Amino acid sequence: MKRTLAIGDIHGGFKALKQVFERAQVTENDILIFLGDYVDGWSESSQIIQFLIELSEKQECIFIKGNHDAWTEDWLSFGNAPDVWLHNGGQSTVDSYSEYSLEELEIHLEFFEKMKNYYIDEDNRLFIHAGYSSMHGPEKEVYSSNYRWDRTLWETAVAMDRKLAKNSELYPKRFLLYNEIFIGHTPTLHLGIKDPINKANIWNLDTGAAFTGSLTIMDVDTKQFWQSDPLPSLYSGEKGRNNYNIRAKNH
Repeated sequence: MKRTLAIGDIHGGFKALKQVFERAQVTENDILIFLGDYVDGWSESSQIIQFLIELSEKQECIFIKGNHDAWTEDWLSFGNAPDVWLHNGGQSTVDSYSEYSLEELEIHLEFFEKMKNYYIDEDNRLFIHAGYSSMHGPEKEVYSSNYRWDRTLWETAVAMDRKLAKNSELYPKRFLLYNEIFIGHTPTLHLGIKDPINKANIWNLDTGAAFTGSLTIMDVDTKQFWQSDPLPSLYSGEKGRNNYNIRAKNH
């Protein structure tokens, strides 16, 4: 059976990616939509990129670009390594590339350059890393950085009154553009929850793999999901991005 599977933020956790692929029983028949932030955090960022390059040669994959991916692309392109990036997982990415040749670096750079800002499928479902602010949708977004940085889409969904009907004048117009929206970027751990969260017609699949949470894959049709073990248990002795402490309760 052909499934469409969305994958949340990975942040260098290659062990988690392999584990959750096994648990979801991913096959070459599945369409895979990655929501971005493949790098920066745990120690295997470059290994993930190499795996994804090879994976895309075997089956249909869609790669959305996250803010951390844009940082890494900038580093691969121009050598830019701002402190804000290095202190937010970038150093682990730099370290993971220490043994790569110039030719290998060029191949990885090309992979980053080809990533999409967003993707809309035939069922009018939007897949985007962070969000958009334009009421006319991401294609009308003035600031392309919002694709990778915007949190207002998710913040609005979280703050909405659940009783607000879609035909209400107060219902956010940008939500109505798509049947469903799948995002990452903002860990569900912020709300004390370790699972994917649905607010309005938005699904947040960033379940905190960069920190103390797990990596998540979701079947976007059935909403069944699979998760890896919490990343700290897979990378004993590493901190990931846990210098920024997010506490989550069981859910």
